[in-house]
Amino acid sequence: MDGNGRWAAKRMLPRLAGHRQGVESLRRCIRACIDQGVSVLTVFAFSSENWSRPAEEVSGLMDLLSLVIKREVTNLCKNQVRFHFVGDRVNLSTHILDGLASAEQQTQDALADQPKLILNVCFNYGGRWDIAQAAAKLVAQNRPINETELADCMALAHVPDPDLIIRTGGEHRLSNFLLWQAAYSELVFTEKLWPEFDEADLSLAIQSYGQRQRRFGLTPEQLSKKPPSEP
Repeated sequence: MDGNGRWAAKRMLPRLAGHRQGVESLRRCIRACIDQGVSVLTVFAFSSENWSRPAEEVSGLMDLLSLVIKREVTNLCKNQVRFHFVGDRVNLSTHILDGLASAEQQTQDALADQPKLILNVCFNYGGRWDIAQAAAKLVAQNRPINETELADCMALAHVPDPDLIIRTGGEHRLSNFLLWQAAYSELVFTEKLWPEFDEADLSLAIQSYGQRQRRFGLTPEQLSKKPPSEP
């Protein structure tokens, strides 16, 4: 969700105003995902590198996270969205951790059936951290280190790897996001700043994804011979 600060700067507003507007874009995106039948949405809210930003901005982001969690959990439950926090808990205050845990528990308790959407919020997250913590977990449990075991210990092991990754803001890189999980993801980069990203932009990205052939190492000829029911 890139471009909040630049959106604010273009309007001569403080950077935190861009982050607040970014929350509105996230609300739109959640509703659009539900409407379009998307079952998992994973968003990059705060990277492990973002601690190096100005202290005032970091503090404001922490306050915004705490406020949004309290304010939005009721709507998440009402819309059958299950919330998951994904990231390193080190450096996060007890207050924030308690709020995240409460939101996770409330959305889990409220959904007796399958959720319409699983919302993963990556906060204090980095793809390299994720791989390292998974490997450390295997060593601690005396388990073999291979692809299957590592995948089982990744922070997003509860959902499939992403089919589509969208980056807003005009940058053409992953910036340490889902490095393990993105191995076969389709990528869409848009010039739109995140606060400007809307339902139509999401639809265009999904349409672009639908026009691509995902071969997973196979040739086009091999794919054409596979039964339609096979992945």
